[in-house]
Amino acid sequence: MRSRVRDRYQRWLSKRLPAESSVVLKNRRLFIFVSKAGALFLAALLLMLLTAINYQNNLAYGLTFWLGTMLMVGIHHTHGNLLNLKLTGVGAPAVFAGQQAEFQLRLDAGGKRAHQSVRLSWPGSECCIDVPARDTVNVKLYHRVGERGWFYPGRLRVETCYPLGLLRCWSFVDLQLRALVYPTPIPGPPPRSQGLGGDEGGGSSAGDDDLSGFRDYRPGDSPRTIDWRGYAREQPLQTRLFAQPQQQHHWLDWKDYDSGTEAQRLSWLCHRALILDASGDEYGLRLSGLELPLGRGDRHREQVLRALALFGLADTEAS
Repeated sequence: MRSRVRDRYQRWLSKRLPAESSVVLKNRRLFIFVSKAGALFLAALLLMLLTAINYQNNLAYGLTFWLGTMLMVGIHHTHGNLLNLKLTGVGAPAVFAGQQAEFQLRLDAGGKRAHQSVRLSWPGSECCIDVPARDTVNVKLYHRVGERGWFYPGRLRVETCYPLGLLRCWSFVDLQLRALVYPTPIPGPPPRSQGLGGDEGGGSSAGDDDLSGFRDYRPGDSPRTIDWRGYAREQPLQTRLFAQPQQQHHWLDWKDYDSGTEAQRLSWLCHRALILDASGDEYGLRLSGLELPLGRGDRHREQVLRALALFGLADTEAS
């Protein structure tokens, strides 16, 4: 019964507050009710009214109705504190499974009225900010992610109790935010092969001690590379050049592992990709139905990690 009620509530909420990348809080999207402090305040007003009726005390009547009027005026100001506030989902950088995803949002007052003490929250993460009139504020909220793939944080709760704290005005917004979650990098067993008959171009044809030539000295060159012997023979100051080791080529192949679950294999491949990227070697990726050519650099690393994150997921999730 509880799950049925929750499902019906979510369907009603999705119909009443549809998902949009940018939302302006209008009357239809706002809800308002007394807070806990407001409930105690109403109870106190009721007690004061009963006392005034019992003793027919005009001063008690005046104080009760004056405080009640303050509550009525507070409804207008609390509701107006969120009215016309614009929220836009900017995005979120990719993270590894189990980490905190950083979601970036932009709040725009867009009018003459400032928005004070606006609280944004997800379960386990919240912040309270002020948005000055005719100004924009960028906000970062964090949410712990689960398994690899696309992570959707769900609806964001926007609320305020400003200015009296006796009323709470709130809304739920779905800004269509999502974050790409990479597999957790875990060291795995040695792969069966490195592809291309091992490490293509493996090893170095020349080490750091192999002198390949000289060039004129440039400010900033390391003193260890300066030709001090030639300089002692009254030759121009020169810098020694050494042959660089050849880059190695590697293939990250799904078939390199005979054991392990799908999640473990992806984590092993992810770990190897990060190691090879840090070493500067070229590497490619071979998965079932997918092959990324050899490459290096930040863009290539992101392509490889994205392929590992979305491997085997439905097309709707991988879009």
